[in-house]
Amino acid sequence: MLNARTRICYGAGGGVYAIKEAAYSTFILLFYTQVLGLSGTVTGAVIAISLLWDAVSDPMVGSWSDRLRSRYGRRHPFMVYSTLPIAFGFIGLFSPPAAVVQSSTLLACWLLFWSLWVRTFVTTFTIPHLALSAELSGEYAERSQLIGARLGFLFLVTLLLPAVGLVLVFGPEQARDGRFIAANYPVYGLLSAGLAIVLGAITVLGTRHHTSRPDASGEHYAMPHLRDFLADIAQTLKNRVFRAVLTYEIAASVGWGCISTLHVLVGTYVFEFSAGKMALTFAAPGVLAVGLVWLLLKPLSQRWQKPQLLRISVWGMLLDALWLLPLKLADMLPPNGTTAVLLLYLLQVTIFVFFFLLRVTNSMSIVADITDQNQLEEGGRKEGGFFSVINFTAKLATLAGPLYGGIVLDVIGLNKLDLPGDVAEPVLAGLMYAWLLAAVPTLLISLRYIYRIKFSREQVNEIQAALREECGEKG
Repeated sequence: MLNARTRICYGAGGGVYAIKEAAYSTFILLFYTQVLGLSGTVTGAVIAISLLWDAVSDPMVGSWSDRLRSRYGRRHPFMVYSTLPIAFGFIGLFSPPAAVVQSSTLLACWLLFWSLWVRTFVTTFTIPHLALSAELSGEYAERSQLIGARLGFLFLVTLLLPAVGLVLVFGPEQARDGRFIAANYPVYGLLSAGLAIVLGAITVLGTRHHTSRPDASGEHYAMPHLRDFLADIAQTLKNRVFRAVLTYEIAASVGWGCISTLHVLVGTYVFEFSAGKMALTFAAPGVLAVGLVWLLLKPLSQRWQKPQLLRISVWGMLLDALWLLPLKLADMLPPNGTTAVLLLYLLQVTIFVFFFLLRVTNSMSIVADITDQNQLEEGGRKEGGFFSVINFTAKLATLAGPLYGGIVLDVIGLNKLDLPGDVAEPVLAGLMYAWLLAAVPTLLISLRYIYRIKFSREQVNEIQAALREECGEKG
């Protein structure tokens, strides 16, 4: 059994990935379009292009870390060597020089370069970190708790970092909304960089005694051949349960990416929340949802199995998506500026985040169980391969969100100079319909495939017993 300190230190690594999520889901689209003046469609397209590299780098890093042999294990060297480049990347992403900003072409190239940089090194940290979870524990429920710690940090940082930024960095200056002042963004980049270093150090130092398969003979960092990458991907897709998880995850992640990107626009323009209130909409739901999941995860896992919890979670997200904005469109909510409308908004976001966090926790825990099944059936540990493929679905969220959000901005006609309170009603209605169009169909699609996931606790226990017997025979 892992102690609480190890779970917390491991979980802190999820915050490194979350810093990137916070940047792209909350600030990048607003910064490059509404502040710097880059076309929304161009911004979305640039971010989409950077995802093409993610499609290659994820399985490359997963396969590489599976095969790495060193006295520090297979995963930790990647995390150590990635932390400082990640920090440097956030500084560059939010600090384009004046000469670059004056040219749309140069600005698009700047965004592309630093997006590729950040994504590459976040990948070389995140994939080994995810794979480490399957090695730290093989117990059915404890894996969920371990991954829940990671996702708890991920969501706390994803929501609290923007909240802190909105209060400390983007506060109003001489009656101007700080979110529309370009000089504030380099400060946020420095804040992101510092946090990446701190969280990376915590997870590396806190889990260093759990190095996987240390090789005392020395270091061997050679990258595998292309055929090895392709073989690892093919092997993951042979698993029937994993294919079902992957398909449902793609739909759910695309929906989440679009929803989270539009969240800041809906809060800013539809409900006219100030920077301080927007900070509250990030912080309060995140803290409450993470706390509830940490509190309820163990009893929920004892009451229901992981596939059942997936179904409950997606149904909860779908139902929660169908009340607040439809009421706003029907003009049945309290007026903007009242405490009542803020509380209703906080309630909707808290419920949504709770079920989303519960969903992802159980998805990743099932993937960890699948790696054991693969070892029993195919031989060899391929945690990096499985987690790299499933992590790609999270990258789809980063792609789909800015791409969809940029197109929405251009289609509904939300201009750079439009400020909250001055936007035409048809534009606001278009923004709300765009949110619903992103949420409802994707969640319905994910529900269809979620019912195909059948992997019981009894099956997992049988696999674990067979692996222990196999290891005993080899010993």
